[in-house]
Amino acid sequence: MQITANEFSQLRNLIYRIAGIHLSDAKRVLLVGRLSKRLRELHLRSFTEYFHHVTKLDSADELQLMVDLLTTNETYFFREPEHFNFLQALASRHRASLGGGFRVWSAASSTGEEAYSIAMVLADTMGSEPWEVVGTDISTQVLVKAERGHYTMDRISGIPQKYLKKYCLKGMREQHGTMLLCRELRERVHFLQSNLLNPEQGLGKFDVVFLRNVLIYFDNPTKSKVISNLIPFLKSDGHFIVGHSETISGITDSLTAIQPTIYRQVHR
Repeated sequence: MQITANEFSQLRNLIYRIAGIHLSDAKRVLLVGRLSKRLRELHLRSFTEYFHHVTKLDSADELQLMVDLLTTNETYFFREPEHFNFLQALASRHRASLGGGFRVWSAASSTGEEAYSIAMVLADTMGSEPWEVVGTDISTQVLVKAERGHYTMDRISGIPQKYLKKYCLKGMREQHGTMLLCRELRERVHFLQSNLLNPEQGLGKFDVVFLRNVLIYFDNPTKSKVISNLIPFLKSDGHFIVGHSETISGITDSLTAIQPTIYRQVHR
């Protein structure tokens, strides 16, 4: 289907208002590709008709579906492994200090690989101490997949061998070629929908917040807003982790880098 410059501008501004995601002109083909099927399903003849349809007062479900279609969800287990080495050392110190429960937030969890990677590290490190992982995402579709904890074998290459043996169940017969995270692990990871521009307020405080490989989709004003929204969820000695291709230097003065991509709160 064809899209005019005005139609692209309308839809680009809409996803920016909802999710803070800025679609450059280069993403025009992506938008058309991801929404064209939906237009055909709704028997709509143009992106103008779709814009009017999705912005109606009773269009919350369609609006959510549009967000699901336009948000990027590339992820895999133990992506950027240095962060998980840091998490393991941090959790070990926390356990040794008898610091009580340990909580980690995967704030752009997508289909769950990051949250379950965190969970494997904590299960292996914390022993019988209480811990919890919370995974959130704006897309409801990816959260459904995350809650299942069920993945094809081509998704698991990053998982260390000891964790594969300890926490992953290989599918048999009709489940051949898949892997299921063990029940004990899945019960410690909780997924819910949350928008980084307006996060759920009942999440509590966290020792670590992972916000990796999502800031690259935001402009600087949106980055600043998102980080300001998430900092109140950090414990006073909490850590904030971004992706290796990202930086928050010049975005906020409430966090200070302790090593590249890893920050702590500034206490005044």
